[in-house]
Amino acid sequence: LRQREVISIGHSSIFNQQLCHKRERTDSMSSYKGFQEGISLEYLRDEVRAFAQERDWDQFHTPRNLLLAMVGEVGELAEIFQWKGEVDPGVPKFSDKEREHLGEEISDVLIYLIRLADRCQIDMATAALKKLKKNAAKYPADKARGKSDKYTSYNDGKTDDAKRQEIESNSEGQGVNSSCKKSAQRETDNVQKLRGGETSTFSNDSLGHLKIIVGAILVYLIIYLAVGH
Repeated sequence: LRQREVISIGHSSIFNQQLCHKRERTDSMSSYKGFQEGISLEYLRDEVRAFAQERDWDQFHTPRNLLLAMVGEVGELAEIFQWKGEVDPGVPKFSDKEREHLGEEISDVLIYLIRLADRCQIDMATAALKKLKKNAAKYPADKARGKSDKYTSYNDGKTDDAKRQEIESNSEGQGVNSSCKKSAQRETDNVQKLRGGETSTFSNDSLGHLKIIVGAILVYLIIYLAVGH
Protein backbone atom coordinates (compact mmCIF):
# COMPACT_ATOMS: atom_id res chain seq x y z
CA LEU A 1 0.00 0.00 0.00
CA ARG A 2 2.85 2.32 0.87
CA GLN A 3 4.50 1.62 -2.48
CA ARG A 4 1.27 2.33 -4.34
CA GLU A 5 0.92 5.66 -2.59
CA VAL A 6 4.48 6.61 -3.59
CA ILE A 7 3.83 5.61 -7.20
CA SER A 8 0.55 7.53 -7.20
CA ILE A 9 2.24 10.61 -5.78
CA GLY A 10 5.02 10.30 -8.37
CA HIS A 11 2.56 10.07 -11.26
CA SER A 12 0.61 12.99 -9.89
CA SER A 13 3.80 15.06 -9.64
CA ILE A 14 4.79 14.28 -13.22
CA PHE A 15 1.27 15.08 -14.45
CA ASN A 16 1.30 18.40 -12.60
CA GLN A 17 4.70 19.30 -14.07
CA GLN A 18 3.45 18.51 -17.59
CA LEU A 19 0.28 20.50 -16.97
CA CYS A 20 2.22 23.49 -15.68
CA HIS A 21 4.62 23.31 -18.62
CA LYS A 22 1.66 23.17 -21.03
CA ARG A 23 0.04 26.16 -19.30
CA GLU A 24 3.29 28.13 -19.52
CA ARG A 25 3.54 27.41 -23.22
CA THR A 26 -0.13 28.33 -23.74
CA ASP A 27 0.39 31.55 -21.79
CA SER A 28 3.46 32.27 -23.88
CA MET A 29 1.47 31.84 -27.11
CA SER A 30 -1.49 33.85 -25.82
CA SER A 31 0.88 36.67 -24.86
CA TYR A 32 2.12 36.96 -28.44
CA LYS A 33 1.39 40.53 -29.52
CA GLY A 34 3.17 40.61 -32.84
CA PHE A 35 6.64 41.84 -33.73
CA GLN A 36 8.65 44.03 -31.42
CA GLU A 37 7.96 47.70 -31.98
CA GLY A 38 10.76 50.03 -33.04
CA ILE A 39 12.51 47.48 -35.27
CA SER A 40 11.94 48.35 -38.92
CA LEU A 41 13.11 46.72 -42.12
CA GLU A 42 15.44 49.67 -42.61
CA TYR A 43 17.01 49.04 -39.21
CA LEU A 44 17.51 45.36 -40.04
CA ARG A 45 18.94 46.28 -43.45
CA ASP A 46 21.53 48.52 -41.81
CA GLU A 47 22.42 45.84 -39.28
CA VAL A 48 22.81 43.12 -41.92
CA ARG A 49 24.82 45.43 -44.19
CA ALA A 50 27.17 46.37 -41.33
CA PHE A 51 27.56 42.70 -40.42
CA ALA A 52 28.61 41.84 -43.98
CA GLN A 53 30.92 44.83 -44.40
CA GLU A 54 32.75 44.13 -41.15
CA ARG A 55 33.68 40.74 -42.59
CA ASP A 56 34.35 41.96 -46.16
CA TRP A 57 31.57 39.73 -47.48
CA ASP A 58 30.19 42.14 -50.08
CA GLN A 59 32.39 40.39 -52.64
CA PHE A 60 30.45 37.17 -52.04
CA HIS A 61 27.01 38.70 -51.66
CA THR A 62 25.96 38.75 -55.29
CA PRO A 63 22.22 38.45 -55.99
CA ARG A 64 22.61 34.89 -57.29
CA ASN A 65 24.66 33.72 -54.31
CA LEU A 66 22.27 35.31 -51.84
CA LEU A 67 19.25 33.77 -53.56
CA LEU A 68 20.77 30.29 -53.51
CA ALA A 69 21.79 30.72 -49.87
CA MET A 70 18.24 31.78 -49.00
CA VAL A 71 16.79 28.76 -50.80
CA GLY A 72 19.08 26.57 -48.71
CA GLU A 73 17.78 28.21 -45.53
CA VAL A 74 14.18 27.72 -46.71
CA GLY A 75 15.04 24.03 -47.05
CA GLU A 76 16.29 23.94 -43.45
CA LEU A 77 13.13 25.72 -42.34
CA ALA A 78 10.97 23.20 -44.19
CA GLU A 79 12.88 20.36 -42.56
CA ILE A 80 11.52 21.41 -39.17
CA PHE A 81 7.98 20.63 -40.37
CA GLN A 82 8.94 17.46 -42.23
CA TRP A 83 6.98 14.34 -41.19
CA LYS A 84 4.93 16.29 -38.63
CA GLY A 85 1.75 16.35 -40.66
CA GLU A 86 -0.46 19.42 -40.39
CA VAL A 87 0.80 21.84 -37.75
CA ASP A 88 -1.67 24.12 -35.96
CA PRO A 89 -1.08 27.88 -35.88
CA GLY A 90 1.06 28.85 -32.94
CA VAL A 91 2.79 25.42 -33.18
CA PRO A 92 1.36 24.39 -29.77
CA LYS A 93 2.92 20.91 -29.96
CA PHE A 94 6.43 22.24 -30.49
CA SER A 95 8.82 22.06 -27.56
CA ASP A 96 10.63 25.19 -26.40
CA LYS A 97 13.76 23.96 -28.16
CA GLU A 98 11.85 23.40 -31.39
CA ARG A 99 10.28 26.85 -31.18
CA GLU A 100 13.69 28.43 -30.68
CA HIS A 101 15.07 26.50 -33.66
CA LEU A 102 12.07 27.58 -35.73
CA GLY A 103 12.72 31.23 -34.90
CA GLU A 104 16.36 30.89 -35.90
CA GLU A 105 15.60 29.36 -39.29
CA ILE A 106 12.89 31.94 -40.04
CA SER A 107 15.39 34.64 -39.11
CA ASP A 108 18.00 33.20 -41.48
CA VAL A 109 15.50 33.35 -44.35
CA LEU A 110 14.52 36.92 -43.47
CA ILE A 111 18.14 38.07 -43.16
CA TYR A 112 19.02 36.68 -46.58
CA LEU A 113 15.85 38.15 -48.09
CA ILE A 114 16.64 41.60 -46.71
CA ARG A 115 20.23 41.32 -47.88
CA LEU A 116 19.10 40.19 -51.35
CA ALA A 117 16.75 43.17 -51.66
CA ASP A 118 19.51 45.52 -50.52
CA ARG A 119 22.06 44.17 -52.99
CA CYS A 120 19.46 44.37 -55.77
CA GLN A 121 18.65 47.92 -54.65
CA ILE A 122 14.98 47.11 -54.12
CA ASP A 123 13.03 49.08 -51.51
CA MET A 124 11.56 46.01 -49.89
CA ALA A 125 9.02 47.78 -47.70
CA THR A 126 7.62 49.89 -50.54
CA ALA A 127 7.60 46.95 -52.94
CA ALA A 128 5.70 44.83 -50.39
CA LEU A 129 3.03 47.50 -49.89
CA LYS A 130 2.60 47.89 -53.66
CA LYS A 131 2.21 44.13 -54.01
CA LEU A 132 -0.40 44.08 -51.26
CA LYS A 133 -2.41 46.71 -53.15
CA LYS A 134 -2.24 44.61 -56.32
CA ASN A 135 -3.31 41.53 -54.39
CA ALA A 136 -6.24 43.48 -52.93
CA ALA A 137 -7.41 44.23 -56.47
CA LYS A 138 -6.94 40.61 -57.53
CA TYR A 139 -8.72 39.25 -54.46
CA PRO A 140 -11.66 41.55 -53.59
CA ALA A 141 -12.52 41.04 -49.93
CA ASP A 142 -16.25 40.77 -50.59
CA LYS A 143 -15.71 37.96 -53.11
CA ALA A 144 -12.66 36.14 -51.80
CA ARG A 145 -13.64 36.03 -48.15
CA GLY A 146 -13.36 32.49 -46.80
CA LYS A 147 -12.29 31.11 -50.19
CA SER A 148 -8.99 29.77 -51.47
CA ASP A 149 -9.75 29.97 -55.19
CA LYS A 150 -7.23 31.38 -57.62
CA TYR A 151 -7.52 35.11 -58.34
CA THR A 152 -8.89 34.39 -61.82
CA SER A 153 -12.14 33.27 -60.16
CA TYR A 154 -12.93 36.80 -59.01
CA ASN A 155 -13.88 39.15 -61.85
CA ASP A 156 -11.44 37.21 -63.98
CA GLY A 157 -8.92 38.20 -61.31
CA LYS A 158 -7.83 41.16 -63.40
CA THR A 159 -7.61 44.85 -62.68
CA ASP A 160 -8.39 47.44 -65.33
CA ASP A 161 -4.67 47.82 -66.02
CA ALA A 162 -4.27 44.08 -66.36
CA LYS A 163 -7.23 43.87 -68.75
CA ARG A 164 -5.84 46.70 -70.86
CA GLN A 165 -2.44 45.04 -71.00
CA GLU A 166 -4.06 41.76 -71.99
CA ILE A 167 -5.98 43.45 -74.82
CA GLU A 168 -2.81 45.11 -76.06
CA SER A 169 -0.95 41.85 -75.76
CA ASN A 170 -3.65 39.97 -77.68
CA SER A 171 -3.63 42.62 -80.41
CA GLU A 172 0.11 42.37 -80.73
CA GLY A 173 -0.15 38.61 -80.61
CA GLN A 174 -2.69 38.57 -83.43
CA GLY A 175 -0.40 40.70 -85.54
CA VAL A 176 2.52 38.44 -84.79
CA ASN A 177 0.46 35.34 -85.48
CA SER A 178 -0.67 36.75 -88.81
CA SER A 179 2.89 37.61 -89.76
CA CYS A 180 4.08 34.19 -88.64
CA LYS A 181 1.39 32.46 -90.69
CA LYS A 182 2.36 34.40 -93.81
CA SER A 183 6.02 33.67 -93.22
CA ALA A 184 5.29 29.99 -92.65
CA GLN A 185 3.22 29.83 -95.84
CA ARG A 186 6.09 31.36 -97.82
CA GLU A 187 8.49 28.85 -96.35
CA THR A 188 6.11 26.02 -97.23
CA ASP A 189 5.81 27.25 -100.81
CA ASN A 190 9.57 27.52 -101.10
CA VAL A 191 10.06 24.01 -99.77
CA GLN A 192 7.48 22.64 -102.16
CA LYS A 193 9.14 24.39 -105.07
CA LEU A 194 12.52 23.11 -103.99
CA ARG A 195 11.20 19.60 -103.64
CA GLY A 196 9.57 19.88 -107.01
CA GLY A 197 12.87 20.97 -108.54
CA GLU A 198 14.70 18.15 -106.80
CA THR A 199 12.16 15.66 -108.11
CA SER A 200 12.50 16.99 -111.61
CA THR A 201 16.29 16.98 -111.39
CA PHE A 202 16.28 13.50 -109.97
CA SER A 203 14.03 12.29 -112.79
CA ASN A 204 16.27 13.77 -115.48
CA ASP A 205 19.36 12.31 -113.87
CA SER A 206 17.72 8.92 -113.61
CA LEU A 207 16.73 9.05 -117.26
CA GLY A 208 20.27 9.97 -118.24
CA HIS A 209 21.69 7.12 -116.19
CA LEU A 210 19.20 4.71 -117.73
CA LYS A 211 20.23 5.76 -121.24
CA ILE A 212 23.90 5.24 -120.41
CA ILE A 213 23.22 1.79 -118.94
CA VAL A 214 21.10 0.73 -121.91
CA GLY A 215 23.70 2.04 -124.31
CA ALA A 216 26.47 0.16 -122.50
CA ILE A 217 24.46 -3.04 -122.60
CA LEU A 218 23.84 -2.62 -126.33
CA VAL A 219 27.56 -2.04 -127.01
CA TYR A 220 28.44 -5.12 -124.95
CA LEU A 221 25.94 -7.25 -126.88
CA ILE A 222 27.24 -6.00 -130.22
CA ILE A 223 30.83 -6.80 -129.27
CA TYR A 224 29.85 -10.19 -127.88
CA LEU A 225 27.91 -11.12 -130.99
CA ALA A 226 30.73 -9.94 -133.25
CA VAL A 227 33.36 -11.96 -131.40
CA GLY A 228 31.09 -14.98 -131.19
CA HIS A 229 30.62 -15.09 -134.95
